[in-house]
Amino acid sequence: MRITVENAVARFPEFRFREPVSWKMEDGENWAVIGPNGAGKTLFTELLQGSIALKEGSVTRAGADGNSASDEIRTLVFKDIYSVSGAASMYYQQRWNSRDAEESPVASSLFDGFSPETVREYSSLFGIGGILEKRVVSLSSGELRKFLITRALMYEPQVLILDNPFIGLDEMSRKSLDSMLSELKDRKGLQTILVLSQTKDIPLWIDRIQPIRDRTVLPPVDRDDFFRDESFVKELFPDDTDPAADLPDSSRPEAESDYSFVLKMSDVTVKYGGRKILEGVDWTVRKGENWALVGKNGSGKSTLLSLVCGDNPQAYANDIVLFDRKRGSGESIWDIKKRIGYLSPDVHTYYLEDIPCLKVAASGFFDSVGLSGECSREQYGLAMEWMKVFRAEHLAGRSFVRISYGEQRLVLLVRAFVKSPELLILDEPLHGLDMGKKRLAKRIIEKYCSDPRKTLIYVSHYRDEIPENCTKVKNLGFV
Repeated sequence: MRITVENAVARFPEFRFREPVSWKMEDGENWAVIGPNGAGKTLFTELLQGSIALKEGSVTRAGADGNSASDEIRTLVFKDIYSVSGAASMYYQQRWNSRDAEESPVASSLFDGFSPETVREYSSLFGIGGILEKRVVSLSSGELRKFLITRALMYEPQVLILDNPFIGLDEMSRKSLDSMLSELKDRKGLQTILVLSQTKDIPLWIDRIQPIRDRTVLPPVDRDDFFRDESFVKELFPDDTDPAADLPDSSRPEAESDYSFVLKMSDVTVKYGGRKILEGVDWTVRKGENWALVGKNGSGKSTLLSLVCGDNPQAYANDIVLFDRKRGSGESIWDIKKRIGYLSPDVHTYYLEDIPCLKVAASGFFDSVGLSGECSREQYGLAMEWMKVFRAEHLAGRSFVRISYGEQRLVLLVRAFVKSPELLILDEPLHGLDMGKKRLAKRIIEKYCSDPRKTLIYVSHYRDEIPENCTKVKNLGFV
């Protein structure tokens, strides 16, 4: 397919680039659109799809035969999870409540309308056969991403636009996706446009790179030329300055209580129906330790963390001690949560509040989705201090649902820190952040957890994203 953009200017100012956009993709080409968070990458792909009304210029899409091919473009961005999985009508803890989870559709039912041959072909290509009979709400973030990519491919488009498809996938799944897209390029002529925030995710089979920065579509370059120009890459993703010498502190006096063990699990088992998610897990985390929790997609990492954070009712059926106190001994879920700062893909998926980002950050004081309590002036001030630490203060007044996915993840990181928690649980916290923001966030996490009063549990499928001071590892399966 050929896509041609000629001097395009959006009708409405909020969708405009700084200059009229002209761009061309030739038949058979595969592209990577890359740039920092909030640069306009998603806006650019919306322009290619023709979903932005134009004041001037044109966008044309033509197949190999020269005829219009507007219907042969398929796009998958992370927000599609809301509509496909029905997340907008579900609640965050539903995944862990077996009775309520039964209201979620079985994954294979979302393949209705495709032939059995097509389902078998594409399920086999990405190796997702084992998840098809699971409830959609019970899929891990990585499993759900693999499922949605497979579903998009089953429509057999001429062009597939994928927004950060590799994040959330374990190493084997990333290699599998890379190989699958390369195979479909050669075997079926599929053209792919990848929207990326880091250079290491650019596959070898990509032909051209389209850099975007500050609502400006920069001149496109060949893949090899892009990687040869190291100074340009550094300029595109500037390294944010180091965090302040002293991080904000909102610790409560009662948080300094004397305890030895943040977490003790003995022979923990979690099952739904006849399916075991975790079996015989033993784990001890002492105060001041920093742990990396690793494992392949679907290995039970998020389920394990849901037991710690008080979201999973099966915690009461297991031998679990938190802060030297056995679960089920009279504490409420809020007694647990007030000592924990938490961020996960699930938190992000279900955070759909159309409120200013400062209020999203401040909701961390109440462990709520949306601002359920009345913040004091001091709490708002602390939230803004943390936004400044993460270089996110410019987002404070903007609506959370109207900023980019990477910017949302940055705000949710701030939310996890605002109350200076004793235990920080970060499940894939750097999802969607550009390279400069990742470096900054990693340094902040390392600095925060250098305090012997703080404890860290950190999940990532990228080894280089794990903080340097994570000296202990809990492995739930092969990475």
